[in-house]
Amino acid sequence: MLHIDVKKQLGTLSLEAHLDIPSQGVTALFGLSGSGKSSLINLVSGLINPDEGVIALNDRELFNSAENSCVPINQRNIGYVFQDARLFPHYTVNGNLRYGMKNTSKDEFNYIVELLGIGHLLKRYPITLSGGEKQRVAIGRALLTDPEILLMDEPLSALDLPRKRELMNYLERLSKEINIPILYVTHSLDELLRLAERVVLLANGKVEAYDVLESIWDSPLFLPWKQENEQSAVLSLPVFMHNPSYKMTALSIGDQNIWINQVEAQINEKVRICIHSSDVSISLNKVEQSSIRNTLYGRIVKVLELENRVDLKLDIGGKHLWASISKWSFHDLALQLGQLVYAQIKAISVMSV
Repeated sequence: MLHIDVKKQLGTLSLEAHLDIPSQGVTALFGLSGSGKSSLINLVSGLINPDEGVIALNDRELFNSAENSCVPINQRNIGYVFQDARLFPHYTVNGNLRYGMKNTSKDEFNYIVELLGIGHLLKRYPITLSGGEKQRVAIGRALLTDPEILLMDEPLSALDLPRKRELMNYLERLSKEINIPILYVTHSLDELLRLAERVVLLANGKVEAYDVLESIWDSPLFLPWKQENEQSAVLSLPVFMHNPSYKMTALSIGDQNIWINQVEAQINEKVRICIHSSDVSISLNKVEQSSIRNTLYGRIVKVLELENRVDLKLDIGGKHLWASISKWSFHDLALQLGQLVYAQIKAISVMSV
């Protein structure tokens, strides 16, 4: 676990954080530029030191202002991947990977190489690599130092869209297979949805919220980052069954199922989905013989009347969805708080992320 309880004055920015980061999974530092995201991981790495406070990694103090102790950067056992790969140009990929490598076995080396898909690059020099390939090598080099935590400072920000998509697939696999915590700086919603398990929401140097992604996404504090014209919900649901004939997958939501386009996941494995409120319609009765695969019953727990629509928050099996309907429909159906209704969702509109 990573324990952070620090204060740091950086020009006009007063950075303050009190966090306990779990020992596995991706925790994203998210916020506007200048909110203190990169500065916070630089405090953890030792590139800069706090003015006061404590930083501890797995019960080992890296910094303690009260005891005037500070572990040097090279002794913190931390892997760091920057926005640019920072590879040694005079070393091959193999040489870069082995630089700083500790007592790593051949099998472990081969595992990291295979995990990142860089086996065919080992004899090449950095100048011959694409941006995405360079970043994969940089990630591999960091992992092969056998770190206790991996820090990643916007590793996709310098890449074009095709390279971002390419590297994202490797990062997704990495996040599931590497048994160390990853502290990941980003201001990209796409990266947040696909990679993060927990989110630290930063604003003006302060932690506004810290929770699992699903809760942060549903928080009013996160509204500025969502599309202005609609609500959305992010859910992590277990796989109930597959229908290979129609390439569909059913996820469990309470005692009901929601069908989505087929995903490669095992039964009971959790899949993250995003449902936009504009893709959800409301009915007072269960509709039979419809092309819409998903008809879920739930209760209205919140009503937001806006200028040109009404947003309804629904509780379905303990999970929350949003539906956006016209004011005409809202009044015509005489909907009210606490009412039991049916939500209709097209299977092809549900995005797995």
